[in-house]
Amino acid sequence: MTTTPSSALDDVPIPTPEGTAAPAPAERRSRLLALDGLRLVAALMVCLYHYTGRGGTISESWHQSPSVVFPTLSRAAVYGCFGVQLFFVISGFVICMSSWGRTLGDFFRSRVSRLYPAYWVALALVTAASLVLPAVIAPVRLDEFLVNLTMLQQPMGATRVLGVCWTLWAEVRFYALFALFVVVRGVTYRRVVLFCSVWVLALVLCRTTGNALTDQVLMPEYAPFFIGGLALYLIHRFGSDLLLWGIVAVALLLGQSEATRGLWHRTGHSDLHRDPYVVVLIVALSFAVVAAVALGWTRWASWRWLTTAGALTYPFYLVHEHLGWFVIRILHRFLGLPSAATLAATVLTMLTLAWLIHRFVEKPFGPRLRKALRGRDLPGRSPRIGF
Repeated sequence: MTTTPSSALDDVPIPTPEGTAAPAPAERRSRLLALDGLRLVAALMVCLYHYTGRGGTISESWHQSPSVVFPTLSRAAVYGCFGVQLFFVISGFVICMSSWGRTLGDFFRSRVSRLYPAYWVALALVTAASLVLPAVIAPVRLDEFLVNLTMLQQPMGATRVLGVCWTLWAEVRFYALFALFVVVRGVTYRRVVLFCSVWVLALVLCRTTGNALTDQVLMPEYAPFFIGGLALYLIHRFGSDLLLWGIVAVALLLGQSEATRGLWHRTGHSDLHRDPYVVVLIVALSFAVVAAVALGWTRWASWRWLTTAGALTYPFYLVHEHLGWFVIRILHRFLGLPSAATLAATVLTMLTLAWLIHRFVEKPFGPRLRKALRGRDLPGRSPRIGF
């Protein structure tokens, strides 16, 4: 997904409440490493859902329903789609942290250079796969491919080449709202609290209007998770506060309502079902694990491999769906590999591909794109906006 790995957060100003000492770099790093681990967990949840917890195209790759291939695993994997909600909570936390003390221009450059290089490569790979194996994904027309390069294909009504990119459209809207109402004036405690409070009120009111435009802007189905993440970062930075925990509690209550109402009964296959009580539990756990990071309870999670896990999460998320279906079909149907071995091999293949994208695309070209976007210093430029 789209939050920044720990290795890229070393230049973020150290979060300290006024009048208190900054935590040591090692302590601060260990807390961020836990977030990287959570991001990979969320990505693997979504991956297992796409491979074993739904019907549709994946049933064709397995040559039968995942509920038959994996009768036990599929009953758990059907809840993997809620990894997206965990992503959104983490995103709220990290975006608030990484934008603190930065200009709007810095914020814009960091988001563009973080999102687009890996996205463009994943787009090209899936488009190429559509030409090799149309049974997994319909061949992509040139006009569809070109509009997908913008990451704005969903509001434009164009076909999505990457099935998972609908979440990126939600992230982009969150970035835009946060940038326009908070980052543009400088991120502060009061502005973030006001932003969260107004957003909660606005999304509740928009549910009463039935207006498609306000639904698109305010995102009532996803906003509670972003809001919860923002408030949890303030708790991490300034310490526990009844107002902040109140925002988190309201976000959790609204988020579980939206998730249960929107997803508990939809699985994509009649053999797979979700229990609404389990949905509520998973949403609550999504908030709880990020709260544990905010409170500093994850200092013990200091393994260096978590940095790599965080770095692989976004490219893995982008490529795992359609390309994974391609690999499953080849390994299981054409080569006759057992289902369990096919599943493991496919996940490892996608992780390897994600590492290649990170190593040879994100690492060299992300900083170059960020530098290129800095442009020239022009007379009359606003120092506050920083473009």
